[in-house]
Amino acid sequence: MSQRAYNQLWADAQLELSRLLTEELPAEPPRPEKDRVVFFQRLAMLYVRYIQVFRQLEKVYDQVVHPQKRRVIRAILDGVMGRVLELKNEMVEKEFSEYHYMDDVLHDLKLKPADLEIPIPHYFVSDRSKELQERKTMLTDILKMVVVTERPEPLMAKDMSQEEAIKIIQVAERARQGRLRAKLNEESRNMNRMYRTKDPGSASNELAAVCIQKVWRGYIQRKRAKIARDEEMIFLGMAMNPKYQVPCPAEITAQASEACTRIKQEEHDRDYLMSLEAVTNQLRDVEGHDMSKTMKDQIRQWFIECRDATGSFPDYPDEDDGGSALIFAEKDPKQLMEEIAAKEEDESNNKPKGKEEKKEKGKRDKGKDAEEEEEAGLKMLPSAFLSDLELGNKTFVDFWQTRSESRNFNQRHEVELIKEEKRKVIEAEIRVQVDEQMRQELAEWKLAVDKDKGGKTKGNPKKKKGSKSGKKKKKEKDLTSDRTLGSLCQELVEQGLLKQANNVRLQDYLGDYSYLGTTLRQNDIEPMPSLSDVRQVLSLYAVLPLGSQVVHEKAPLIKAILMAGPAGVGKYPGKSGLAMMLHMVFKVARLLQPSVIWIEDAEKMFYKKVPKEEKELDPKRLKKDLPKSLKLIKGEDRVLIVGTTKDPLSADIKSLCKMYSKIILIPRPDYGSRYILWKQLIKKQGGKVTRALDLSSLAKISDGYTPGHMVRVIQSVVTKRRILQQANRPLTAAEFVAPLAKIDPVFQEEEEALKSWYARTPLGKKRIKAATGKEEEAPTKGKDAKKKGKK
Repeated sequence: MSQRAYNQLWADAQLELSRLLTEELPAEPPRPEKDRVVFFQRLAMLYVRYIQVFRQLEKVYDQVVHPQKRRVIRAILDGVMGRVLELKNEMVEKEFSEYHYMDDVLHDLKLKPADLEIPIPHYFVSDRSKELQERKTMLTDILKMVVVTERPEPLMAKDMSQEEAIKIIQVAERARQGRLRAKLNEESRNMNRMYRTKDPGSASNELAAVCIQKVWRGYIQRKRAKIARDEEMIFLGMAMNPKYQVPCPAEITAQASEACTRIKQEEHDRDYLMSLEAVTNQLRDVEGHDMSKTMKDQIRQWFIECRDATGSFPDYPDEDDGGSALIFAEKDPKQLMEEIAAKEEDESNNKPKGKEEKKEKGKRDKGKDAEEEEEAGLKMLPSAFLSDLELGNKTFVDFWQTRSESRNFNQRHEVELIKEEKRKVIEAEIRVQVDEQMRQELAEWKLAVDKDKGGKTKGNPKKKKGSKSGKKKKKEKDLTSDRTLGSLCQELVEQGLLKQANNVRLQDYLGDYSYLGTTLRQNDIEPMPSLSDVRQVLSLYAVLPLGSQVVHEKAPLIKAILMAGPAGVGKYPGKSGLAMMLHMVFKVARLLQPSVIWIEDAEKMFYKKVPKEEKELDPKRLKKDLPKSLKLIKGEDRVLIVGTTKDPLSADIKSLCKMYSKIILIPRPDYGSRYILWKQLIKKQGGKVTRALDLSSLAKISDGYTPGHMVRVIQSVVTKRRILQQANRPLTAAEFVAPLAKIDPVFQEEEEALKSWYARTPLGKKRIKAATGKEEEAPTKGKDAKKKGKK
């Protein structure tokens, strides 16, 4: 696609965004919605539409090369990402579930399930590629150093009796003789075959020719039938044309073009930053003196006008009020003086508040609460991103939408735009200097006038800012203030707390869309989420907030996630050692943010009863200290704790839910997900999926098996030797059945136990309460119904 096409795509995305903003920010606030289903439908519609805008803007930002446009698009993209997270959070609170099924919304908007996929912006990695490479290099060097310094364990000689030694020697010798005998037998058989002569028999040449023709014609006919059958399946749309299964030349060219575009982006951005610095220095040198002189003349003129209007020189506005910027407002001197005086009176009046005022305020608040109770219902929560989106949309409409770029074919930065932007910055810098000089000059003018009058000079003491009441927040004590990041990382590596993460993409987490979710919920059956739903939730809760600082600071804060589903660290002794370990882990996580702290077997620190074999390890040591460390993570810290558990039933559910604000239930793969997993995993291992491989039957018989089980089976079947044999002997489903049967599946009882456990979590309890409340609400009317709706 050309740059013109991406500009048009940006315009289309902005048009849809302006429609969404019009709906979300109406002239009059909408009345509360009493029907929960109708309200959720509205939320779901907004959510899906924002995702479509998000997908478009991400594509545009990834490929547009104009540096100034990219900065505007980036701000809008972050705003849209944040709004998607806000709507997701609101949907969870209103439907009391982490997973939502919106088949009707997709049908109304004529979209496919794939359109609900959350895209991961490329700039999450590309903008930090150098930093990530440096971090990877540092960790690799530390790992190498630790491996080198580790001493190998001394080999211990095992005591052995003479009888045992003789027995081992005999076994080895008999095995050697057996191998040698087998080799000699094989050679003799080969020699016999070589010198064996066959009796030509009485078969004639004609009979031999007929036999050959028969075999050949059968082979040719079978080949023609296979070609005809494949063509028919392709024509009916039941199979894909092989020419589309490999990248076509157009796709390869497009991918190369995208790579070139990203290189061009870096070049244009580098030129823009250099131009930014050059233009700023140029403006400061050329126009700075004139700006300063003009400001001083205007301020002096204001002094004189105030003196003529009021009979005395005015007080200079404080720096907190804007300094001389307040003077240049379109107001006459009298209005300006009155405004300053009124502001001072308001400040003095607002400070003391008596008990009577508080009582009156309390009465007013009670009256408001009564009015709110009358209009009970569901309302949209306030948003931290709508104002940013409105500003970004206004910037696009006022400036970029109607701007002609016929002369800027290469889409490089525009110097005039930089000048307009930097003039304001330089003007603000110069105003601070001018204000200092003019305050001094005003004081000298007042002194000279007072001396002429023979009066006493009045000082203009600066207002003392009142000390802020309230307790001072305790700062976290840095237990390792004298240590470098490298030394901390090295110690964590040595103790087994910091490990090299595998390079796994979210796209590798395969799974199909849950097509029956809506139908099951309509019949009051809570469906198990599909792997596609889990992937989407992880994208929203973990990847997007960690990838963008702006989104993380303003979006609903999620500090810890627990992933529960069917199915080593170094030890610091004592309480002080435990505090040191947690401090080091969280300090390194903050220094290397965005970062994820992974806790395997998260249920162990919240055991109801510690098993005998684990009592020595004391797994409950972290139960009190870890939640305390979690509280120290603030909105600006892009640190996420991810816990994984395969036995959540053994933990105290109250403590576990207090630690992890989001609990994601990972299910067994459903039929659609299993079909995709078998197909993609076999291909990834090097196998060929042909018509001989019945994936449908394989997906049916593997019900209850996890993706890990499938990977193990595929690795045992699709070996290097088997890959070489595929041309003559294609893979079949029967080959995977035997190794699959040796593995115990996840039984239905285990899944039901997980579902019943999840029903006892805070969100699960709310959902059950809402479901039972619906049945009770049907006969109720009037005030009782309103009270229940408010709950």
